[in-house]
Amino acid sequence: MNLHFFIANKITHHAEGTFSQIIHRVAITSIAVGVLSLLLSFMILGGFRKAISEKIYSFGGQLLITKYTHSNSFENASFLMTDTLLKVLETEEYVNNFQSFAFKAGLLKTEEEVQGVVFKGVDHQFDTAFFSSNVVRGRFPIFQADGYTVEVLLSTKIASILKLDLEDEVLVYFVQNPPRYRKLLVTGIYETGLEDFDDKFIIGDLNLVRRLNDWESNQVGGVEVFIGPNKEVSEAQSILFDQIAADLYVESIEQKYLQLFDWLALLNRNVYIFLTLILLVASFSMVSILLILIMERTNMVGILKSLGATNQMIRKIFIVSGTQLLIKGLFWGNSIGLGLALMQYYFKIIPLDQENYYMDFVPVYFDLRAIIGVNLLTCLLIVLSFFIPISIINRIQPVQTVRFD
Repeated sequence: MNLHFFIANKITHHAEGTFSQIIHRVAITSIAVGVLSLLLSFMILGGFRKAISEKIYSFGGQLLITKYTHSNSFENASFLMTDTLLKVLETEEYVNNFQSFAFKAGLLKTEEEVQGVVFKGVDHQFDTAFFSSNVVRGRFPIFQADGYTVEVLLSTKIASILKLDLEDEVLVYFVQNPPRYRKLLVTGIYETGLEDFDDKFIIGDLNLVRRLNDWESNQVGGVEVFIGPNKEVSEAQSILFDQIAADLYVESIEQKYLQLFDWLALLNRNVYIFLTLILLVASFSMVSILLILIMERTNMVGILKSLGATNQMIRKIFIVSGTQLLIKGLFWGNSIGLGLALMQYYFKIIPLDQENYYMDFVPVYFDLRAIIGVNLLTCLLIVLSFFIPISIINRIQPVQTVRFD
């Protein structure tokens, strides 16, 4: 074993009952608290981003193809699903999946209540498996090969307002000239926690919208496109826009629901500010702790110098000692941080107000890159901070320090 390793181990592991022991514990605790705070921040932020993004994507895909229109109505201007458009959507590698839809404004009426809604018509292409995490009760409507089904999926909020339950029938009056109505059957209840969806959307058969609007069998109000994981949405949006007809428009879901993604961006910014503050505090703490350790060991430094030890060897002693404290702090920080995250992931201990946070518990996402990044960045900054206190070793003179008290 090298001499500087031997002395560093003596300093770190044989300081029981001394002031150094307290300093070591303070150093380990400060690093551990900083690391676990950063890990939890990134995992919770990642959980929010993943949960909200999946809720939005399950309802609308990453990209929306619609027809150019100057109207602000909920209803879409229709267009034909031509062979050219189908070929683009079916053959392009960046398109993972796509599904047709159409909106139709209406009024749901029961004996006691009336509620304005937007009927979202979908067909057999709709990814029910992806959406199933939002279905809290019942089942998704079963689409028929011929004709249309009157089965619908309501949100918990709409069902609560209208006092509807599974297998209940409800009248819907569609806003058009002349007005038309249909009797719908509730087969499922969904809940996303997102007001933009839960307040107004019910999900039913696209063929019903086609029948009401006198559309052809290949007319749609829009197409929702799901992008593969290896493709940037903005890049896919640009490519798709160049490949479709001139009267069609491609919009990303982030542009359509800008306020939700702005909220996530604000959370992201706050986490990075928190990251900077935590790392600065941890670095300054390490500088202070090493300064205290060096000052406490001034006698030892003077004796070692008088015995012929070089400044470089003495610096190595304190660097090794600081690194040992850093490793212990990282170990405890990661162990406690990941342990708390696992508890929240499996047992959902910490609840949330769904009306304000779009979900009823704190979400956690284990992003390996973020975990490794936090540890590497913490190591880098704290190791760099070592060189500030150990620079004073060069100024310590053996003659003046052997009797230092």
